[in-house]
Amino acid sequence: MPEGEGGAGSIRSRLARRFGWGLADQMMSSLSNAAMSFYVARELGAVQFGAFSLAYVTYSFCLNASRGLATDPLLVRYSNVKPSVWRRAVARSTGTSLSAGIILGVCAIFAAAALSGTVRVAFFALGLTLPGLLLQDSWRYAFFALGRGSQAFLNDTVWTATMLPALLVLRFTHHNSVFWFVLAWGATACLAACVGPLQARLIPRPAAAMEWVSRHRDLAPRYLAENTSNSGAAQLRSYSIGAIAGLAAVGYVQAAGLLMGPFLVIFMGISLVTVPEAARILHIAPHHFRRYCVLVGVALAVLGLLWGMVLLVVMPLGVGQLLLGKQLWRPAYKLVLPYTISVMGGCLINGAMAGLHALGAARQSLRAMIIASVMFLAFGVVGAYFGGATGTVWGAAFATWAGAGVWWWQLHSEIRQNAALPGKSRPAGRHRKSGTQSAREPQAGIAPAGARESRLAPRHRRGNAVADRTGSQAAALTSSQRAEQTKI
Repeated sequence: MPEGEGGAGSIRSRLARRFGWGLADQMMSSLSNAAMSFYVARELGAVQFGAFSLAYVTYSFCLNASRGLATDPLLVRYSNVKPSVWRRAVARSTGTSLSAGIILGVCAIFAAAALSGTVRVAFFALGLTLPGLLLQDSWRYAFFALGRGSQAFLNDTVWTATMLPALLVLRFTHHNSVFWFVLAWGATACLAACVGPLQARLIPRPAAAMEWVSRHRDLAPRYLAENTSNSGAAQLRSYSIGAIAGLAAVGYVQAAGLLMGPFLVIFMGISLVTVPEAARILHIAPHHFRRYCVLVGVALAVLGLLWGMVLLVVMPLGVGQLLLGKQLWRPAYKLVLPYTISVMGGCLINGAMAGLHALGAARQSLRAMIIASVMFLAFGVVGAYFGGATGTVWGAAFATWAGAGVWWWQLHSEIRQNAALPGKSRPAGRHRKSGTQSAREPQAGIAPAGARESRLAPRHRRGNAVADRTGSQAAALTSSQRAEQTKI
């Protein structure tokens, strides 16, 4: 039976399973990153950890750029399509990620040649492994687009299972330097990326990268600008902290971020599936769409607050020194409160972002991201100038909450302009039919079934966000397609 006829309990059960796989996968992915970061922090001290942090934020920038071009359009347009359509799309999407990794890896190597000291070797190791790092991430998103979170979990398990022994080898062979740590972290990601084709039974097509970007030119460039404006602001902020307050201050800020790691596992795990689930809700129950976005943002913000309170209590009891060592834990502890406030603002942004992406409102999400990123960079740099590590985190917290207001205003405006979404939640059966609506009453009710597809799309080229040139629908989820998927 169609999903819409399965009952609320059945829908909630399937939703919980998909979110569960997203959470499990992110836990596995974050385990590898956290293990590396904590190990570097304990073994190498604040300065080398600062160099590692600069390489890591550069990796994050490249990762977000790749996602904007390759996997974000995949999530919007190929969530739970037929496997044959999915394979053709994923071959092009993963090929785009691989091409981006090669180009950006070469750029990182050239940047390393212009740098010096520990930062130079960290960037050189990053450049060597960046193609595999970006390709591995694209496999995760490809599996989630089809609803096969278990396959994404397996791929990340391969990465983690190979990386931990590599760290032990480095320890016993006394290769305790930031170059070898970054190289081991990236090389094991390359191994996991090589497992992806065996799981998906397809080969990435780098030669089709330009075709993919061209086909999704209404979304990909805007998502690229959106993602890079956000991560680029964070990257420039880190570079500014290093220039103003030194590499040690960069290490303190990164250490505070590591302490938020267990919660960020939940945050990122849920974020993996918020857009596909928002697309499904938009298709089967558009009157619940706004409520879903609010619930995602508020629930994550509450969880972030609870975790921050836990850190404030347990760190002075010896946990801080155990995790970060004597040199780092006290400076990082001072940043826990503002960092928690900043993370809560980011959680609220996530709810609005999922809504705008599900609607295919790339122009609105890009506008919100640029405004929020400019505020984040400006207040972060000013804070670093006046208050070092503490000042920059407080500045980021203020900017994040201001940015959340911008994001939610953009989503509110887009929903009001979308005639298929009611402006207010109303009891079922009380929505007026679209045939009786005035053109000036876009929130009056839900369009009838025959007209709903044409009215769900946002104004700005929104039709392509629901069906691309191959005829795939972003939110379509039939029982025959579900039968071909793994049960999650």
